[in-house]
Amino acid sequence: MIIRRYLDPITEINAIRRQINDVFGDLTSEALTKSDWAPAIRLVDHGNEFVLTAHLVGVTAADLDVQVTADSVSVAGIRKAPAAPAEEGAQVLYDDTRYGSFQRLVNLPDAVQNDKVEADFAHGVLTLTLPKVVEARNKVVKISLGGAEAPAIESGEA
Repeated sequence: MIIRRYLDPITEINAIRRQINDVFGDLTSEALTKSDWAPAIRLVDHGNEFVLTAHLVGVTAADLDVQVTADSVSVAGIRKAPAAPAEEGAQVLYDDTRYGSFQRLVNLPDAVQNDKVEADFAHGVLTLTLPKVVEARNKVVKISLGGAEAPAIESGEA
């Protein structure tokens, strides 16, 4: 039986990471870390419409590209790094913000009317209101006790 003494968990994890990188290539290369950020996105179903919210603090409307198809939403753009401080002797001590290009693709669970999308971009938050196509909306069917089925009524009208 071989007894192996573990020196330091961090050292062991780094050794395993180096072995994986030797097999699959360096996954922490500079090319990947420049654009590995993505905005936080929230998608809410309100019955007749979806509301998608993307948090894009530091991104201007001119640097955004939003495309909506019947079944997906693509949000792409770039967050530019701020210029260095202009004051004499001023220096940035810490900056945890990620800069560079990004792209998010959100597949929608139901089809939407992409020609009727409403967009609002204020205070770094993009809000898209995506109305569903009529066939995809929740329908309520009223059942009569006589066995005959009543016509479908849209949930927004019931």
